[in-house]
Amino acid sequence: MKKLLVSLLVLSIGFSASAQTAVKKAENIIKFKEIKHSFGKIKQGVPVTHDFMFANIGNEPLIVETASASCGCTTPTWPQQPIMKGKEDKLKAGFNAAAPGPFEKTIFVKLKGIDAPYELKISGEVLSAADFDKIKK
Repeated sequence: MKKLLVSLLVLSIGFSASAQTAVKKAENIIKFKEIKHSFGKIKQGVPVTHDFMFANIGNEPLIVETASASCGCTTPTWPQQPIMKGKEDKLKAGFNAAAPGPFEKTIFVKLKGIDAPYELKISGEVLSAADFDKIKK
């Protein structure tokens, strides 16, 4: 009976350890220089873009499968080729506001081999053309 308990204990420890190493985290393979960007005050109807720079800090080529946004006014573009270990690239976030007011949008970055998407944020305040012209004088 004692041998059976010891065997079960060893097996459960082994399964627990392998389950912990099987979970990959985005933070272990990709490093963004920033995960949030504020455009500040922008003019309504005038598109703006920002490059989110990142590096592959993992041991294998990094593949960005998709990048999607929380709304249609935000358009992410991402590298289509694998990023080799130690190399850098960028994800471009475009934003075109139709309505005045503050905004915060999320970009969901899906990496190959990682279940949970990595989240990037853009924010700012959209001003009407007249209000924007007043602050630029």
